[in-house]
Parts: sequence; structure tokens; C-alpha cells
Amino acid sequence: MRGMFAESMTVGDAIDWGAEILDESDESGPHSREDSMLLLRHVLGIPPAEMHAYRERPLTGLQTEAFNALIQQRAHGTPIQHLTGEQEFFGLPFFVTSDVLIPRPETEHLVEAAIARLQHHPAPRIADVGTGSGAIAVALALPHAEVIALDISPAALGVAMRNAQRNHVAHRIRFVESDLLAAIQGESFDAIVSNPPYIAFSERPTLPVEVREYEPALALFAGPTGLEFYQRLIPAAHLLLVPAGWLMMEIGHGQRDAVRALLEHQEWDAIEFLPDLQSIPRVAIARKG
Repeated sequence: MRGMFAESMTVGDAIDWGAEILDESDESGPHSREDSMLLLRHVLGIPPAEMHAYRERPLTGLQTEAFNALIQQRAHGTPIQHLTGEQEFFGLPFFVTSDVLIPRPETEHLVEAAIARLQHHPAPRIADVGTGSGAIAVALALPHAEVIALDISPAALGVAMRNAQRNHVAHRIRFVESDLLAAIQGESFDAIVSNPPYIAFSERPTLPVEVREYEPALALFAGPTGLEFYQRLIPAAHLLLVPAGWLMMEIGHGQRDAVRALLEHQEWDAIEFLPDLQSIPRVAIARKG
């Protein structure tokens, strides 16, 4: 892998160099030029629309050193969100650390499904199980909603609180350390939502290095089958939902039939599965009878 240029580089040179370094890496993913540009923007603090105007601007020594450090980390598989500390979700900005799962576009389908079913409710109470970064809870903290964000990880809850404050919805969200719904027994909800861990332990070697080595295992792996979280959450949610309340969960590839069987075993109503943009069943929805 090439070393850093000794001489000062312009912004345009740096983008090209960073993309070349990432292209030579087996761990950094397929978007080398986009990643190089994003990391350089992060170093320089330049908005996306203004990058083209800075192509001939020379980098300072400190900027060059900082950019080199980020490119080398990215080349070894560090997620770009961990390097910039940010990820957009549902049009909102979120802090991201290694304590939480990086919010992904697929999870936006879960948020959309929840909003569609709750938007006309005068005051919905929503529980987000395994809130992680708080992406779902924050996106669902509509003016008329009350949201409970639960996570077993205190560190994750800390990140979620920061994101609620950043997006000015902290007053609508209660944060609770809990294993699933255990800490809020006796309460009732109009909807329970979750993007749970749903990967089987055996699938770990198949994951990209930026996932398996850098994102929290607690948020990724459910157990030997990948269904363990659903096996616990489905009956627990049934106890806390009001009649006709909704359970909405993200599911993994190939899990639709198994999750459907778990729901049918408990006689949920209106069971359906929504696809993502690749037509993969991604969101399981069921209504308490």
C-alpha cells in the first residue's frame, strides 16, 4: 500500500490519493472515492456542495496528517461512521460510536410502517426495544407521541440520549436500562418496535470486517439460530400491548417464515411483512387480537 505523499497536496490530489489507497485495500468496502471525499470533508469542515470550489486549495501539514490517519484506519476496515462520528437516518443527524449499531437505510422501513399506523392516534405510547443509537425512538418522537427507549447497554443509552438532545426530542423520550421489556412491566403501549439482533453466531465469518470487528456483538448476534430475540420479544410484547396494539420488528434475510410461525403460534392478527428496496422481507408487523 502506498505511503503518504511527502509534499503538500491539494484537496483534489488528496481525494485521488485516498481513493487509491482504499481501492488497494481488501477491507474498506466498494465506495473508495466517496469515502475519501467524505473523510477529507470531515477534516476540513467543508459542506458537500462546496468541495468542488476547494479542489486547488493546498492542505496544511496538520490536515494532511489527519487525513492520512483516517484513510489508514478506513483501509483496515474501521467503519466510516466511526471515523466521522456521524450517520444520517430518516433525514436526521445521529452521533455514532462503537457502542451502538450504525443506523441503516433498511431500518427506515420500520419507522415508516410505525408512522403509518400511529399518525392518527391522538397520543400513542411507543416502546423501542434495543434502542441502540436511538435512531428509531428519535424518528418516532412525534409531537403527539410518548416514547420509551430501552436498551440493556448503559453505553448505548448514553449515545441515544445525546441523539435525542441533538434532535430536540429528549423531552418526549424516556430512557430505561432494561433486558427487553423487563423494566417496564405493568405499563401498556400502543406500539412496540424493535430492530433486534437477528444474526446467528455461525454467520459471523460471512460478515464484512467493518461489521464483525467494529460493531457491538450484543446488537448483532441473537444466538445459535438468529431467532432467539424474537422468541423472547413476541410473547413479552403481547403482554404489554393494548388490544389492537402493534408489534413491528426488523427481520433478517430468510427469516420471514420462521418469524411468521412464531407470531401465528400466539394468534396475532393482521400479520404482514414489508419488503425493503431489494424486495427482501424486512419488517414484520402484527396486531394484538
